[in-house]
Amino acid sequence: MRNLASRRRGVDIWPGFVDALTALIMVLVFVLMLFAIGQFVLSDSLAGKNRALDDLNARVAQLARTLSLAENSKRQLDTQVKELSASLGGVTNERDQARSELTAAQAEAARLGADIAALAQLKSQLESEVARLAGELGLSQSEVVKGKELSAQQVAQLELLNRQMAALNAQLAQIQAALDVANKDLKNKDVKIADLGKELNIALANRVGELERYRSEFFGRLRAALGDRSDIRVVGDRFVVPTDILFDSASAELGPTAQASMDKLAETVKLVAAEIPSSVDWVLRIDGHTDARPIHTDRFPSNWELSSARAVSIVKYLVVQGIPAHRLSANGFGQFQPLDPAQTPEAFTRNRRIEIQLTNR
Repeated sequence: MRNLASRRRGVDIWPGFVDALTALIMVLVFVLMLFAIGQFVLSDSLAGKNRALDDLNARVAQLARTLSLAENSKRQLDTQVKELSASLGGVTNERDQARSELTAAQAEAARLGADIAALAQLKSQLESEVARLAGELGLSQSEVVKGKELSAQQVAQLELLNRQMAALNAQLAQIQAALDVANKDLKNKDVKIADLGKELNIALANRVGELERYRSEFFGRLRAALGDRSDIRVVGDRFVVPTDILFDSASAELGPTAQASMDKLAETVKLVAAEIPSSVDWVLRIDGHTDARPIHTDRFPSNWELSSARAVSIVKYLVVQGIPAHRLSANGFGQFQPLDPAQTPEAFTRNRRIEIQLTNR
């Protein structure tokens, strides 16, 4: 009985082993399914990344083409800038040479004018002397005609007078010829002076016209930077900004809002300055103006000090923002250059202003 029971227990182990093996196989199948799913997900992710990488490569290629075009354009612009700079340098040299020639021609014309005046005076003196000698000669000859006897001394004196008169006439003819040559030379100098003046005016007009182009660009960018406000306007060649949006009453301190506006002004100046050739000697003028109402404080005894201090505050702030100091100028005019002479609040508001001007030094 014991052997039979023991044999039955030995046989009962196999179903458990089968169950365990089945469970292991199921686990392996589950793991393989997870691996297959992971492989599918990973393949899909890699495919998506490959597509994204292809898109990035295409964008990089496009950017490379754009960069190449930009570099070509930059090289062309650099070449044009160099050509314009060389042309402007030549015009400047021609202008300086024309100015020197004009000064020399004017000096030569003044010298010729003085010579002509001296020759004319000498001619007048010689003509008087010739008239006097002719009178004396005519008198001696009339005495001969009348049959008066002449001594040998009188005959010699008569011959001497004739020779002197002939010499004076010859000298007078030489002076007249020299005077004609001087007048002709003076006319040529006048023509040359006129031509040099035209060349100088053309050179100056070219310089002014070139800076005018940058001034228009500067005003356009500055208006865009400060905003389209009705109280900010362009008057002639000046950009006019009311001081009320920059400074408090009787103050020369730039507040946070004003500093933000000055930051925009500095950026605009940097952008325009980068385009102006180095041969153009430009300066940014900051002019302060007040209204006609007087001020009497310890810091500002008059409107002169207030307007000057406001202009200096702006210039100092622009220098801190990177604008070269030698390109800036601060000026104060007090109440003595009003836009509106009326004594009304509206006129006072218009006259309280900062004027910004991009001009030649």
